[in-house]
Amino acid sequence: MPFTRISLLRGKSPDYLQALSDNLHRAMVETFDVPPTDRFQAIQQLEPNELVFDRTYLGGPRSDDYVFFQITIGKPRSTEVKKTFYRRLVSLLADAPGLRPEDVMVNIVTTSREDWSFADGIAQMIEQA
Repeated sequence: MPFTRISLLRGKSPDYLQALSDNLHRAMVETFDVPPTDRFQAIQQLEPNELVFDRTYLGGPRSDDYVFFQITIGKPRSTEVKKTFYRRLVSLLADAPGLRPEDVMVNIVTTSREDWSFADGIAQMIEQA
């Protein structure tokens, strides 16, 4: 049930955005035990003054191709699983759309089952359990 906000500077092609989306999902399926049909993402292309990031803080140097992935998850993952995910994600993104690992930033936020309603005003994660 992860939901990911993908933020980057405006101007990328639909194919570039599709590669970001597809390879993020592939990394989650391969390393996070996410079902293939569990895909929820929002891609936000922002103007340069709307995406503020330090070019060198704890990494970099970051370029204008910088992408921020904020992933909200319900099931906690171990540190090792997260580290495996980070490595797999940058590897896949390097292949397509050709994103440098220095330009990939990830933040994972863990929530509780009762924090999710997928539809109909129902807390499916606790009412189905």
